[in-house]
Amino acid sequence: MSEPVPFLLVGAGAIAQSYVQAMTDTGLARLIAVADPSAPAAKAIADRTGCRAYPSAEAALASERPQAAIICTPPSTHADLTVQLLEAGVHVLCEKPLAPDVRSARRMVETAEKKGLLLTMGSKFRYVGDVIEAKGLIRSGILGEIILFENTFTSRVDMSKRWNADPRISGGGVLMDNGTHSVDIVRYFLGPITEVQAVEGKRVQKLAVEDTARLFVRSESGVVANVDLSWSLNKDRDSYIEIYGSEGTVRVGWKESKYRHQSSPAWLPFGRGYDKVAAFRHQVENFVRAMRGEEPLLITSEDAIASVSVMEAAYRSLGHTEWARVERLANAA
Repeated sequence: MSEPVPFLLVGAGAIAQSYVQAMTDTGLARLIAVADPSAPAAKAIADRTGCRAYPSAEAALASERPQAAIICTPPSTHADLTVQLLEAGVHVLCEKPLAPDVRSARRMVETAEKKGLLLTMGSKFRYVGDVIEAKGLIRSGILGEIILFENTFTSRVDMSKRWNADPRISGGGVLMDNGTHSVDIVRYFLGPITEVQAVEGKRVQKLAVEDTARLFVRSESGVVANVDLSWSLNKDRDSYIEIYGSEGTVRVGWKESKYRHQSSPAWLPFGRGYDKVAAFRHQVENFVRAMRGEEPLLITSEDAIASVSVMEAAYRSLGHTEWARVERLANAA
């Protein structure tokens, strides 16, 4: 049996805690160091896991020999940190969004290719069992021809004191934050996206960025998707993905998922609902197995840069009535 891969965790904020739990729960990864300019935050993780704490990735690399790193810092820092780690010979899993803009994302991907290392984007919903099962149902053809895709990520969260609401750090508001998950999910089910239109809602929280938005997406195959995003309202829906076909419907939910063929009066349940811990664990395990050549990355660097391209087009469309074309990038599916 192979030894666990030694990991460096860069960033010790809220999302980092999920990766700490994931590495605690799997035998494939071992956290050897955490880096964060906040000494108390880094120390808390170090004390919890027995790893060593450092004030920066540079300091950690000077003393440690990680094979892989997970970046859990704000988007404005992703490109420089990723390039630094790749240049040091470290495989990188970078939290979403890969970068706030395509130019930065290209730099990251090109560095990974030059160094012959893996680069993937953290996007937890791709690793949720129910989402994967729903994709299998679509592929089976039981729903017939897919007509409409809907995704809802809405909840009331006070963002007034969080870095996510500072566009210089985050690159945008709820559209950049939760919308990146949505775009990756839509691409997973429907394939390449050709056009988008984003409409901002009322800024209830008076932030410098959008706190409510609706995103309309058209796939290359002609399917339209509607995405509702908000930090200021909660639609309180049981499902966060609904897929409508000519022969039936699939609903992927927080607690249960189900589908119904038009010929049946009953919904048929499947899966176990949303398990955040399991999703992060599966994400880390896929990354490690891909490093070992045992299975392909579920989210390739081409997938990640394609998501950045869609988000860039979405922000171009804000405030306009026209759809924005998505730049088709070389090697991006």
